[in-house]
Amino acid sequence: MTNGIAQAVAVRDGRIIAVGADADIAPHIGESTEVVDLAGRALLPGFQDSHVHPVLAGLTMIRCDLHEARDADHALELIAAYAGANPDEEWIGGGGWSMDWFPGGTPARGLLDAIVPDRPIHLINQDGHGAWVNTKALEVCGLDADTPDPQDGRIEREPDGFPQGTLHEGASNLVSGRMPEPSSADLLRGLHAGQERLHSVGVTAWQDAMVSPEVQQAYESAADAGTLTGRVVGALWWDRERGAEQIPELVARRRATGRFRTTSVKIMQDGVAENFTAAMTSSYLDGCGCGTGNHGLSFVDPVALRDHVTGLDAEGFQVHIHAVGDRAAREALDAFAQAREVNGANDNRHHIAHLQVVHPDDVPRFAALGITANMQPLWAAYEPAMNELTIPFLGAERAEWQYPFGDLHRTGASLAAGSDWPVSSADPLLGLHVAVNRSIPDEPYDVFFPAQCLDVTTAFTAYTLGTARVNHLESDTGTIEVGKYADLITLDRDPFTDPDRILETKVLATYVEGAEVYRASSPAHV
Repeated sequence: MTNGIAQAVAVRDGRIIAVGADADIAPHIGESTEVVDLAGRALLPGFQDSHVHPVLAGLTMIRCDLHEARDADHALELIAAYAGANPDEEWIGGGGWSMDWFPGGTPARGLLDAIVPDRPIHLINQDGHGAWVNTKALEVCGLDADTPDPQDGRIEREPDGFPQGTLHEGASNLVSGRMPEPSSADLLRGLHAGQERLHSVGVTAWQDAMVSPEVQQAYESAADAGTLTGRVVGALWWDRERGAEQIPELVARRRATGRFRTTSVKIMQDGVAENFTAAMTSSYLDGCGCGTGNHGLSFVDPVALRDHVTGLDAEGFQVHIHAVGDRAAREALDAFAQAREVNGANDNRHHIAHLQVVHPDDVPRFAALGITANMQPLWAAYEPAMNELTIPFLGAERAEWQYPFGDLHRTGASLAAGSDWPVSSADPLLGLHVAVNRSIPDEPYDVFFPAQCLDVTTAFTAYTLGTARVNHLESDTGTIEVGKYADLITLDRDPFTDPDRILETKVLATYVEGAEVYRASSPAHV
């Protein structure tokens, strides 16, 4: 193997039985052996995504999907087309709009009213932390100027107090809670659509970061039917409206079904910076650079969080915490510190996802506590939402604390990498490019705090062995070694040779246990 790339591999019964040069593999070739000539192309372990929502993404793909929209006008065209093509749908659901398409990041209800005035619309933001609704949806759900903001969210309002059309965080649930629930068949279709997309970008294993009982049932149905081809750890969703009384229920849901295991619990501790709900140690700034007094939201009381994490840890659960702001990251680390003090060290492999802003004092704590930094590298770049909706309200000093992947690596933290798809692209090669270069191709911006760039090997390892370790899969996957599953990908070039051109690399084929689950159809990829 060179840079993690094998020249030749032999597979039998789904496992790798030999790795090395062509001459090393030749003795394993018999009359019935299928030989795949890579013609010098790269063979690597399959990518693994440490934080992704394939069922949600798949549902969006089969509903009103705005992820391919270029701007607000294009999104409205797609919504109108979907509504026209689906006249019998009582509600129009879907999502994928981007905050930077709209002034202040807040699309208005009137834009939707102009195209669909007679049916309720609820469209989830691309980052999953808000929704865009029309007036009909507000009327159906009884929202008006007198409706208070929920504890875990905010209603964007017009001058008279009436809801403007954008619902942040938990306020989205005031409408989504009235929408028809997706059927079990819909969820299964969504899972299969999401899985197909992940395989097409070389992903063979993942952690689903939001598993409700209904989503769990879809995974288990697919596993029982043999149609779940990815290896999946499901992070059971922690209901932040409840407390420790839900732990026995989570224990009852913990099981393994084929390639699917529910051994993790996901706690969302805060929101996102763009709508000022990420929990910060100091307040957000206003447009003039003055403090606002708004420090964001801690969705779970920090003291209660420590006790909940300690209880889950004692039950043998891995805990997966969403933390975008530096206060949320600190609250999560404090919770893991208490769990370790009370329960002792163990092998539960807790991790904190996103980590947009991390206070420098907390960076060394990841390694000290054995907490994996679960990165979404694609966000670590200058782009319109970062430049217009984030940095001006963080300030210069705190802006430099964003996505400190290099510092985390240098202080000894374990790294895992994921996409948070459908919040952003599922493509690991795009995330890998940004992790290494801290810039998005074709964007006219400088490198985003270059001291935090990762080398190609470290970034690639986070997308393979690093995530395998989080999911307790490293003895069977994550590298190309004898005895491990043949979960492999072939690429049209070696991504290690030219870090500036990683994004030009294409996935040619994806294999799980040696069985092909994706093959590129375009001749340009061959």
